[in-house]
Amino acid sequence: MAGSTAGVLEGDRINGAGQQQQPGFLDKERIIAGRGFNRWLVPPAALAIHLCIGMAYGFSVFWLPLSKALGTAGTGAQACAKDMSFFAELFATTCDWRVATLGWMYTLFFVFLGCSAALWGGWLERAGPRKAGVVSAVCWCGGMLLSALGIHLHQFWLMILGSGVIGGIGLGLGYISPVSTLIKWFPDRRGMATGMAIMGFGGGAMIGSPLAVDLMKRFSTSTDVGVMQTFVVMALGYFVFMMAGALGYRVPPSGWKPEGWTPPPAQTSNTMITQRHVHVKKVWGIPQFWLVWLVLCMNVSAGIGVIGMASPMLQEVFGGALIGATGKFGQLDKTQLAAIAAVAGGFTALLSLFNIGGRFVWASLSDKLGRKLTYTVFFVLGGILYASIPSSAGAGSKLLFVGACCVIVSMYGGGFATVPAYLADLFGTQFVGAIHGRLLTAWATAGILGPVVVNYMREYQLGLGLPREQVYNQTMYILVGMLVIGFIANLLVRPVADKHFMTDAELAVEKKLAHEKASAAEVGSGSGSADTVSPAVVVLAWLAVGIPLAWGVYKTLVSAAKFFG
Repeated sequence: MAGSTAGVLEGDRINGAGQQQQPGFLDKERIIAGRGFNRWLVPPAALAIHLCIGMAYGFSVFWLPLSKALGTAGTGAQACAKDMSFFAELFATTCDWRVATLGWMYTLFFVFLGCSAALWGGWLERAGPRKAGVVSAVCWCGGMLLSALGIHLHQFWLMILGSGVIGGIGLGLGYISPVSTLIKWFPDRRGMATGMAIMGFGGGAMIGSPLAVDLMKRFSTSTDVGVMQTFVVMALGYFVFMMAGALGYRVPPSGWKPEGWTPPPAQTSNTMITQRHVHVKKVWGIPQFWLVWLVLCMNVSAGIGVIGMASPMLQEVFGGALIGATGKFGQLDKTQLAAIAAVAGGFTALLSLFNIGGRFVWASLSDKLGRKLTYTVFFVLGGILYASIPSSAGAGSKLLFVGACCVIVSMYGGGFATVPAYLADLFGTQFVGAIHGRLLTAWATAGILGPVVVNYMREYQLGLGLPREQVYNQTMYILVGMLVIGFIANLLVRPVADKHFMTDAELAVEKKLAHEKASAAEVGSGSGSADTVSPAVVVLAWLAVGIPLAWGVYKTLVSAAKFFG
């Protein structure tokens, strides 16, 4: 990287007296990388944040202990009455919360994730990933501490406010904080770079869930389920990890590119990789944005449909055959039902491995295939696999059934990891984090659409008197229909029209507002000194995130082994 000239640089802050101000510790100017900075330090910083906030997927491990917290304490309290309103249960202190009520926190996570990412994505681009990462850490971990207080006082509204609302905002900011930075550091491997970070979000529950279970066992007593203490310990641990990630972020100087790399030629209908930039304020009116929105929504809706019903579907379709017994699901005794539930738990763990692996593998593969072709594979191969599930189930082929579900879930995760690079290809990199934030409203929509369709169809089929092993057939064909919609939307994606891109003058203004420098400077000093990092530091950074992730994979493999036992 080239050094900067001394003096006041483009984007420096000026106070009311017209004097130059030194940027604050969290400001974007302080994290512009100097000469010799190793870009491979940025992915572990992103993973440090994503592995923590990814625990949102694993919060269900708390529901059963929390649903009997008062009863365990010896108060003689019973579960809140079924006819009690949700509002009344928010403030109830004399009855144990229902699991269904606790599940609302999971819904709020992703509602506020999408809303906060859409609302504050533009601010993030100008403030930089360090400030956004710190705010994310304060919200996510502070929310967990507030939830711990809610558990102690047995006030569910505090848990909703803490983890659901405040924590959900932290989720959104943490989720999109590294996207723009990684894409700018890895213009030659956009898919792989974002795949690494978003892989961390998928893997967060693989670490957090078994950790939470172990902590609850450690803290539980005859009168305490140990959830409050677990929240406190995890919040403090996550805060240290997330702050390390946020402080580890660096951004490249404007115009930086890897040594020896040549940007691709002007976009064509096949590559669609632009070198220009669209302002985030314009994307609502651009057809390509809504086509990609529909692509993501349909891919996620179908994938959530399978993930949400994978465990009961396996049990109800194969019944006693899962444990070498005869008889359908409704004919099994309690001991046999418990045994097949353990097998289904192993199946769920296996799916989580394919979810996290698919995020990295498919996103990396999209660098070779192109984003449009990668999504075409998702929809064509996915459609075939969804349609094959009723046949493999009817034939009693557990291998084909499980294989189809695993590949489907890998493409579900791959869709999340590939879409940031798709957006960067179409709309440029200047506002890709903010545009990605707005696109996540498709995730929020899919989180409602997929489960509603699946659950409604299951109940409808059962109401018609169909056997349990056949109630999922029609649902699979509906999900195939969703994939067809996504396939058509993807085919319609074309390069963005010239009129939507910023002019050079407009781009220069945005770069100044974003405090971007024309050349590299030593972090925070403006002296142009080197920012060389020892290879040992890079190795240690990767070990810091790799060891917990490896532990999570190991625990998941142990659980998945039950499926093959």
